[in-house]
Amino acid sequence: MNSGQGAARQAKNSRGLEILARCGYAVSGVLHLVLGWIVVGLGTGASGESASQSGALSAIAESPGGAAMLWFAVVAFAALALWQVAVAVSGSTGETVDRLKAAGKAIVYLALGFLALRFATGSGGGGGEEESMTATVMQNPAGQVLVGAVGLGIVGVGGYHVYKGWKKKFLEDLQGNAGGQVGRAVVILGQVGYVAKGVALGVLGALFVVAAVTSDPEQAGGLDEAFATIGEQPFGAVLLVATGLGFAAYGIYSFARARYARM
Repeated sequence: MNSGQGAARQAKNSRGLEILARCGYAVSGVLHLVLGWIVVGLGTGASGESASQSGALSAIAESPGGAAMLWFAVVAFAALALWQVAVAVSGSTGETVDRLKAAGKAIVYLALGFLALRFATGSGGGGGEEESMTATVMQNPAGQVLVGAVGLGIVGVGGYHVYKGWKKKFLEDLQGNAGGQVGRAVVILGQVGYVAKGVALGVLGALFVVAAVTSDPEQAGGLDEAFATIGEQPFGAVLLVATGLGFAAYGIYSFARARYARM
């Protein structure tokens, strides 16, 4: 075992880091609850907030104690990212696929931590960033192919979320499947939450694919664009409310995951 693996395993054995990493799941739950509330508001016409992680963080920033919550989110997401890095490097799972998944999760949580940091320091909020980034990529050789590949990847992640929810595979993320301690309600919340999140990610990925095929970066966007697309469908308001409730369900499930996650 090399020094890197040794350090990673030492990090995984840190009780303090584990507690902070579990807090990361709880913070993710808060973000999904806020995002779900925003999406439901879009469906009922009661909200004008951006239906994205940025919109959720902005709503938290504007609430009492929001600044403290954002700084806590930065620390918790950083700890969760570090934990995933430790899993990927230590090789404790013994499976290459699991280590790659851990590395991917580390990137996601680092991005969320960075986004929370921007809002905590008052530098977050600018809109149209996804479109401008996509436009920059598409100006390069093979840029369209790369954007299309990213879109297909996001669609794949969305499809996996739907599968994971439908087949209750998320229970494998819990300690001994939580020994049945989470209860039937949490299992249902996990199913609904994963499926709803998967659908939204699928739409998001499809927007990137359309942007690549049409050479139009404006077709791409973030979750807010994905929710807007859902709202434009027949019975769009109903679909938005259902999706928002699904995201809220995922948020509540995340609190159970914070308690019972297999670390």
